[in-house]
Amino acid sequence: MTDSVFTRILRREIPAAIVFEDDQVIAFMDAGQVNPGHVLVATKRQVETVMELEEAEAAHLFAVATRIAKAVQAEFQPSGLTLLQTNKPDGWQTVPHVHVHVLPRHADDGVGLVWPRKDPPLGELQALAERIHI
Repeated sequence: MTDSVFTRILRREIPAAIVFEDDQVIAFMDAGQVNPGHVLVATKRQVETVMELEEAEAAHLFAVATRIAKAVQAEFQPSGLTLLQTNKPDGWQTVPHVHVHVLPRHADDGVGLVWPRKDPPLGELQALAERIHI
C-alpha cells in the first residue's frame, strides 16, 4: 500500500496542526476546514477501511473522536456536529487511510449529505437483517 498523506503527517514529512496524539491515533485540523474546528482523527496504523481494524482499535478511534467532538463543541459552540467515517471511494472515502471527520456544523453552512429513501416494507427489512451475521 502506498503511504497516505496521513502517514506522511505521522512521519512529520508534511506539517499539520496536531490536536491530539497517542500511541494509536493522531488528530489534526483538516487542511480544508469546512468550518472552523474541523478535525480529522486517524489511526496511526495505515489501513484503508474500518473493516480492517481490530475491535479494540476501532473502539479507541471512536473514543478519541468522541473526546475531540466534546472539545470542539465546547470551544466553537456549533449548532450541530457531524462525525463522519467513510470507506472506499463509492462510500465517499477520499484518503485511503481510516479516519473520522469531526465537523462542526452551522445552519446554511453549505454542507450536504443526502440520499434517496427507498422505504422497503418490513418483511424486506427483516430478510436483509437475517443476512447479516455477527
